[in-house]
Amino acid sequence: MALSNTASALFDDVLGLIGLSVSNFQLFDVDDLPKWLGLFIFFIVSDFVQWNTHRLLHRVPLLWNFHKVHHSVKEMGFAAHLRYHWMEPVVYKSLLYVPIAIIGGFDAKDVAIVHFFAIAIGHLNHANLGWDYGIFKYVFNNPKMHIWHHAKELPKHVRFGVNYGLTLSIWDYIFKTNYVPHNGRDIELGFDGDEEFPKDFFQQELYPLKTKS
Repeated sequence: MALSNTASALFDDVLGLIGLSVSNFQLFDVDDLPKWLGLFIFFIVSDFVQWNTHRLLHRVPLLWNFHKVHHSVKEMGFAAHLRYHWMEPVVYKSLLYVPIAIIGGFDAKDVAIVHFFAIAIGHLNHANLGWDYGIFKYVFNNPKMHIWHHAKELPKHVRFGVNYGLTLSIWDYIFKTNYVPHNGRDIELGFDGDEEFPKDFFQQELYPLKTKS
């Protein structure tokens, strides 16, 4: 069963309330394209949506309170990739379903390929390896770049953060949110005020609900 069928059905139900349907917005169906091109489009669209979602997690106070759980890590390691508040997947996936529904035709196996590739890159980014992939650093997110996303201290002109890329780094270079001054393997990680952030798992889960934005 195609993932887009479920997403489109849900989106259709919502649009139906105002007399519209997904077909009014659908740009094209990837089934009409060569398989490699359809998968490439899915990868690019999903990564760009998630880059923007990540940016929102830093810019919207309520969402930032949820995202603080991830940024509370004080030492980079691959397991840091799995440290996040349960609300984050809800936000990421909810926004991701919109372009999937609009474009249409994505199979579950297409999602699996992109998902596991993104997971692999995500684990590497949090592994504190200091890699940057040479010339490919301008395309793929990398450990040397991502550690600065977790830096506690950033330049004064940076208000919301840097290096929002998940799998791709290209969006940060295009929209000027890139920042990699040096290797960064020994920098302090965290965020302002993290000394007062709860250390207990359940208190961290409750933190966004108890904190005023």
